[in-house]
Amino acid sequence: MKVKVAKTSGFCFGVKRAVDRAYQLAAEAKGPIYTLGPIIHNETVVEDLERKGVQTLSGCEELERVKEGTVVIRSHGVGKETYGRIAARGLACEDVTCPFVLKIHRIVEKESAQGKEILIFGNRNHPEVQGICGWCSSKACVASNQEDLEEFMAKSHEKMCVVSQTTFNYNKFKDLVEILEKKRYDSIILNTICDSTEKRQREAQAIASEADTMLVIGGRQSSNTQKLYEICKKECENTYYIQTLVDLDSEMFRSSSCVGITAGASTPNKIIEEVYEHVRTKF
Repeated sequence: MKVKVAKTSGFCFGVKRAVDRAYQLAAEAKGPIYTLGPIIHNETVVEDLERKGVQTLSGCEELERVKEGTVVIRSHGVGKETYGRIAARGLACEDVTCPFVLKIHRIVEKESAQGKEILIFGNRNHPEVQGICGWCSSKACVASNQEDLEEFMAKSHEKMCVVSQTTFNYNKFKDLVEILEKKRYDSIILNTICDSTEKRQREAQAIASEADTMLVIGGRQSSNTQKLYEICKKECENTYYIQTLVDLDSEMFRSSSCVGITAGASTPNKIIEEVYEHVRTKF
């Protein structure tokens, strides 16, 4: 059986940078360490860091119980107000926001200050999108699909700036932009999907189109992994979303001559390698 693994799979630059720094802080052990939300959407990594003393705060409200230590801002970023709350508590701040996300913060801060409404293509419940909204001084709206966009366009919008969650589906982004441009708004449209995301999605789609079985590895809360699953499912009906090799079942590979593997940006290489070796040698 042939097994193909996407070259662009596993930790992206921003996630690796954040995770490496969290482990470094844990090793230095200079006081309590907290991450504002899980450092990444991968339970294996989060649990390992917890064993090393890195505690996870579920949200800004939990900052009120922290009396000392260092708060790590994860790669997803946070709103402007959060920095003030950390400083007000007298806590040290370790900011490992992804540079691509920081770029969006600067864009929306500038454009909203000029009076433009901000339209974000993404998941309104995702921490990255919530953080982006936290840098807008004007109204910010979020659209994840055509229905959301049509609801947005039903109102009067003359000047606006359009950005995207860094892990948004690139093909969906293009479709929504096409719909929006037909209205000819006075708008600035910026593709802020990171290069790694676009490449990861293209590779996954190409492999899934050739595979009999497609495995997408990642945490259940990972937005970018969910998008990879959706892309692969359109190309290969026999697509499975797994977290580790314990989720594998021999029934997944029945009559399969080619298996494809891809993984989200929060998936450690170790897990990808374990799945690859298991599929290659056991099925």
